Amino acid sequence: MDLGVMIEGQEGLGWELWRRIARFTDDAGFESLWRSDHFHSLMGPRDRDALETFISFVVAAEETERVRFGPLVASMTFRHPSLLARMAAQLDQLSGGRFVLGVGAGWNVGEHEAFGLPFPSLRERMDRLEEGVQVVLALLGDGPASFEGRHYRLYEAISHPKPAQRPLPLLVGGRGERRTLRITARYAQEWNFAGVDLDEYERLAGVLAAHCEDVGRDASEIRHSQMAGFVIGRDEAEQRAHFERIAAQAPALVRAGGRAIDARQPQAAQSIEETLSVLATRGWLIGTPDAIVEQIGRCEEAGIAGMMLQHHALADFDSLELIASQVLPQVQS
Repeated sequence: MDLGVMIEGQEGLGWELWRRIARFTDDAGFESLWRSDHFHSLMGPRDRDALETFISFVVAAEETERVRFGPLVASMTFRHPSLLARMAAQLDQLSGGRFVLGVGAGWNVGEHEAFGLPFPSLRERMDRLEEGVQVVLALLGDGPASFEGRHYRLYEAISHPKPAQRPLPLLVGGRGERRTLRITARYAQEWNFAGVDLDEYERLAGVLAAHCEDVGRDASEIRHSQMAGFVIGRDEAEQRAHFERIAAQAPALVRAGGRAIDARQPQAAQSIEETLSVLATRGWLIGTPDAIVEQIGRCEEAGIAGMMLQHHALADFDSLELIASQVLPQVQS
């Protein structure tokens, strides 16, 4: 199993902390480093720093030597696919072939409204995702690129430099059975999902395999990966402390029975246990290092090849170090 670190960069991430995280991820032996793609905080105050995703990858390319990195995932509603293709190719060149382009249809209504970005219907967003992927692949290929779609067009477009990797890995994120998984089957090298248990993952993997059969593709060509939150500690006290740091950083994330809780208040003790139980059903890894190793092992047996661990408590290097020292050596491929 490949383990990566995933950072919600809109939740108060600053440049120096991002550099520290990138260097730590590279030095500690993690396989990859990932960023969300949002314009403002979704889990805390709106006036937090929210580093622009692709500019932050320039820093990651310069600060690291080994890890793969990319967006998980870039919203097709935020950038024209021609720009997306050019940025992806040049980041791949800059990093010596370590960039992965993760894409999705876009989902958060509030930030689109706040920044004056169109937020079309789900059908149109899925259409734009599929057309956008085709535009990206055309521009990353050899020779002039032409494309005639409903939303995007290319006319003998020439884009250089080309990526170092040929092809540049394309990751599609999401669980939509009719469109997202079919787009994955047609175009992607990797499928990433979040928020489900193993039974639901196996059902969705079957849907993806059926789409692959329909489009004439070998389903084994597509790597499966999971984005998962985690709460780790050597004992219950350390796990609670880690959970409290997550709750402080991302209060809107931590909910039990539909109501937000303050994990720092003693009277919330029962709610914390309740919340952890709910999070476990949504694919979070929770427990001691050995317990998390067992959970990862079950995921690997089910067919998941990579896990992107959502590091919500951004400045908490102790929890990352615990993963790196006691989990990573037991599970890393």
